[in-house]
Amino acid sequence: MDFVLLPDTEAGEHVARLLNLKPGHRRVAHASGRPWIVGSWADDELLEAVSDRGVRLVVLGFTRVTAGRLDDLLRPVARLDDLDRVATRLPGSWFLFGSANGDVRAQGSVSGVHRLYHAEMAGVTVVANGPLALAELTGAGLDVVHVARHLLSPSPPWPLSEQSDWQGVEPVATDHYLELRRDSGARVVRWWRPPDPDTPVADAATVRDALTEAVALRTARGGTLSADLSGGMDSTSLCFLAASGPAELVTMRWGGRDLANDDAAWSARAAAKLPRARHVVIPPSEVPLNFAGLTTDRTDPEAPFAWIRGRAIMGLQARRLAELGSTVHLTGHGGDELFYALPMYDHTVIRQQPVRYLQTLRMHQALRRWSVPKTLRQLWDNRSYGRWLADAGRALGAPPTRQAIPCSDWGVAITLPPWATPDAVTTMRDALLGSAHTCAPLHPLRGQHVVLQTVRECGASIRQVNRLTSAHGVSWHAPYLDDRVVEAVLAVRIADRAEPRSYKAVLGAAMRGIVPPELLGRPSKAEYSADVYAGLKRHRPELLELCDGMRLAELGLVDAGMFRSAVLGLHPTSRTLIPLFRTLACETWLRSISASALGLAATPSTA
Repeated sequence: MDFVLLPDTEAGEHVARLLNLKPGHRRVAHASGRPWIVGSWADDELLEAVSDRGVRLVVLGFTRVTAGRLDDLLRPVARLDDLDRVATRLPGSWFLFGSANGDVRAQGSVSGVHRLYHAEMAGVTVVANGPLALAELTGAGLDVVHVARHLLSPSPPWPLSEQSDWQGVEPVATDHYLELRRDSGARVVRWWRPPDPDTPVADAATVRDALTEAVALRTARGGTLSADLSGGMDSTSLCFLAASGPAELVTMRWGGRDLANDDAAWSARAAAKLPRARHVVIPPSEVPLNFAGLTTDRTDPEAPFAWIRGRAIMGLQARRLAELGSTVHLTGHGGDELFYALPMYDHTVIRQQPVRYLQTLRMHQALRRWSVPKTLRQLWDNRSYGRWLADAGRALGAPPTRQAIPCSDWGVAITLPPWATPDAVTTMRDALLGSAHTCAPLHPLRGQHVVLQTVRECGASIRQVNRLTSAHGVSWHAPYLDDRVVEAVLAVRIADRAEPRSYKAVLGAAMRGIVPPELLGRPSKAEYSADVYAGLKRHRPELLELCDGMRLAELGLVDAGMFRSAVLGLHPTSRTLIPLFRTLACETWLRSISASALGLAATPSTA
């Protein structure tokens, strides 16, 4: 799905004539007859309706709503801001657009799986579902300041995480919509706020109902539907929900190389409880190693792909699923972001329920050997988000220190790799310090803030995976990132999400009676560092090729020699590989842009 959205004006109509449209493009018109949405999408991805008072509604994406239900939602809609009523009730994952009296409303999903960008062209605000289309239209160049943020590990913090890499191209915040007014230009309006976390886990029916609906709307179309079945709670839950629908279920797992990895055993147990599904396992000998194809495969041009090391695996999986007849695939991504018991939750729990938290702390001390004095010192910290950002900026470039465990800050420590140049360090320090003075967190509670940021990060990756797999005819869906599911989980009490005696306690409670109890009680979580090391060893020659003529070095952000040493060096723990992944993702992305025919020059920011 790719599209451009235009205002209901003569100038917007003029811009439409300048678009480089693909053969077979589609078009949705304003009531005036002027072009509104122009691009490509599947038949079943478009929903159109008009309210009794003339507000036109278009939903692009994946949802399910009966005509009667849609009529009920639209009946009181008289203005564009009334569409909040639709946006807060519609299941699935989608873009929502409204048009009335020459004004336009445009928004994506809260999770960022569906994301909008906008830019000015010939005095007209043009909207698209990707920044590159707008950069091509406007002739925008890369913003080096924003490119540098991709070197931050483990990831850029909010608000740096939301920036566009192109000058003059701006993202629409996921909790805002963009309004194009016929007579007063464009403005962004906040329409969504996270719910108060006051629902007891005993009332997990809201999470169960939201997740059940999210899966059901994908299976309702019948045919063949596939899903990951890694053996973890997230994918296992989706498979049991999908098995009850009308679609023929195909599960897939790819084999790992670590003999100690117990995913295979748990996946087999789950498969035995799903006799009607077809279960496919790709043996390790057929699975591409990590880092395969980085110098040859096409890279997504939107932004660096955070999951770059496994890109070839995802491509193989999509091809196999297409051969099996699947057009929709369910992934468990988003489950960790929503259900994992974050240490940041403890910062809230100790203030809301101190007696309960002291019991929790004793469990952490016994199970994880947490130091009580160090933990309490961490929890005593009460810095604002702005001050935390500023402290992180000042710490960039300093000798690395051991990360405090547990970390109850606004996020884990932010670092730049040793191969970042002094200019890159200065650029990012200034960016963090500048943001610290103007930025509020995504939520006043640290745990909620971290969940919202990681959900958005995951949404961005799912968006890129979907483009990769859709090229093979398979769309990639993450039901955990549907807005109604995210809302339901955020509404659960923080103390219940932080429960240490049960792994992913909220998901376990929600799936009780749907997933067999012996599968919900898995006490372990697999990790895949053995696959990473095997891939690094096999594909080191290709990675060294990326050290020659580095685009990042040309931009003054990376010392290519030091990066080469890191590729050749020893990595005693997989944690030291994270900065390597991020740099490789950024470098391959820049190379894909340089090799394109767009002619976009890399120019420094004027901001």
